[in-house]
Amino acid sequence: MADWTYRKGLHDVGDGVYAYLQPDGGWGWSNAGLIAAGGQSLLVDTLFDLKLTAEMLAEMRRASQAAAAIDTVVNTHANGDHCWGNQLVADAEIIASRRAAEEMHELPPGKMAKLMKAATTAARLGGPGRALGGVLGALGLGKARDLIAAGPFVDRVFGAFEFSGIDLVPPSRTFEQSLTLEIGGKTVELIEVGPAHTNGDAMVHVPEDRVLFAGDILFIEGHPILWEGPVANWVRALDLILEMDPEVIVPGHGPITDRRGVQRLKDYFVELEREARRRFEAGMGPVEAARDIHLEGFDAWGDAERLAVNVDTLYRELRGEPERTDVIELFARMAALA
Repeated sequence: MADWTYRKGLHDVGDGVYAYLQPDGGWGWSNAGLIAAGGQSLLVDTLFDLKLTAEMLAEMRRASQAAAAIDTVVNTHANGDHCWGNQLVADAEIIASRRAAEEMHELPPGKMAKLMKAATTAARLGGPGRALGGVLGALGLGKARDLIAAGPFVDRVFGAFEFSGIDLVPPSRTFEQSLTLEIGGKTVELIEVGPAHTNGDAMVHVPEDRVLFAGDILFIEGHPILWEGPVANWVRALDLILEMDPEVIVPGHGPITDRRGVQRLKDYFVELEREARRRFEAGMGPVEAARDIHLEGFDAWGDAERLAVNVDTLYRELRGEPERTDVIELFARMAALA
C-alpha cells in the first residue's frame, strides 16, 4: 500500500478518485470521498456540520472542476457525521439504502442540538450534577439521570461541532442490496451490507480503480461501535471486502488502509465476541463485562469506551432480545467507562 499520510484534507488516490480525511478519526471526525469522471461527480458522504462540509466542498472544487456542482451524493449510513451536511448539496441526487434513509429520522439534527445544550449544562454542573443524577435515579427518572451522567462525556466528544441551523435533507433515491451507477463513464457499485454498525450500512466500490469507500464498516486505529448488529453481519461485510480485494480502502474513520486493516478489524470482532460470550456464560452482566474485558493487542486503539455499547449489543444477541438499549443510557455507560 502507498504511504498515505494521515492529515486533514483531500488525498488524490488516482484517476479522479479522492479521499477526504479528518484526523483523529474519533467521535464525529469522519471521512468522505469524491469520484470525478467525464465532467460528472459523486460525493461519498457529507460531514457532521455545515462548516466542515463547506470546507470539504471548497477543497474538492479546487481539486476538480467536476466538483463545482455535485451531481450525486451517496450517504453510506444514517449517522449524522455522514449525512448532516446534505443541505449544502441538496440539488444533487442523494442516494442511500432504504433502511438508512428510514433511520435518518430517528435522531434529526435539531434534536441533537437540544441534547447538546442539555449535555453542556450537565457538564457545567460537575459534582452537584452527579448528585442530582443520583436523586433523579432514586425517583425513577432514569433518562434524566443518564443524561446528567453522560453530559460531560457527550460535551467533550461532540462539543467541537455546531448542530444548530442544520436541516435534515433525506435521500431522494433509495436502494436495497445493490445499485450500479455510471459517473462520467466510470462504474460505481453501491453495496448494502447492513444491519451492522447501523441498520442500513452501505459501501461504495470503484472496481476499475480498485478503490473502496467502506463507510463505518471500517474503523482504523479506533474501536468500532456496534449500534445495531448482529456482529456476524459485520464480519461477513469484512469478508466481502477481503474477497473484493481493493487496493485502496477508505474507512469511515481513520487513515486510508488496505486488506491488512480489514483483517485487523475482523480479528477484533472475533476476540471481542469470544470474550463477551465467556462472561455472559459466567453470569456477568454487560456493564461489568465491558469493564472487565481486555482485548489483547488493541490497547492503542482510541475510543475504548465503545466497548460498553459493543458488549451490550453482543449480550442482546446472546439473549435473543431485538430491542436496542436506550441510547442515552448507553452514553452514560460509555461516560463511566471513559
